[in-house]
Amino acid sequence: MHFKRIFILMALCVVIGSFGCAKEGGKVEAPKRERITKNLVPKDSEIKGQNFLVELKNLEIVMDIDAASKEIVETPNLRGHIKITNKSNDILDIQAVTLEYLDEAGKPIPFTSGEKISKVSVFLRAVKPEETTEGSLDATIPRMAVKEKALGKIEINLVYVPSPLKRETLILSQKVE
Repeated sequence: MHFKRIFILMALCVVIGSFGCAKEGGKVEAPKRERITKNLVPKDSEIKGQNFLVELKNLEIVMDIDAASKEIVETPNLRGHIKITNKSNDILDIQAVTLEYLDEAGKPIPFTSGEKISKVSVFLRAVKPEETTEGSLDATIPRMAVKEKALGKIEINLVYVPSPLKRETLILSQKVE
């Protein structure tokens, strides 16, 4: 008789435990973040400077937004493909490509506090005359440039070493679509 009570008590505990620990069926939470991609206009550009020809292709802004409020939650990224051709008669040692974002008036668009700043793509490649180097472009862009559609131009700085160190600045007209 004593074993029957223990057995019934154990069975009751198992039944209560399995109903108490069971998940509620059918409830699935919607994602709290949404990834949005916006194209730049024009999407492909070509710029000729004193020593280089720079081609940018498939330029787009990738950002994560809060699904409920539609606010940008992280610093957006500018992504694309870059192709650099040496148009000089010398071997040029490309060190980096830096980006600066400008509004329609040509004033820099600042990053706000708390934003991740990554405006440099390191290349470290020696390029012979008429030779081409390619790579992907992945840099951050200020929220203000995207949110307020303030972007008017992108300034591309090619840092390279002929002898002595020189810097060339090219201006690219862009708008957020």
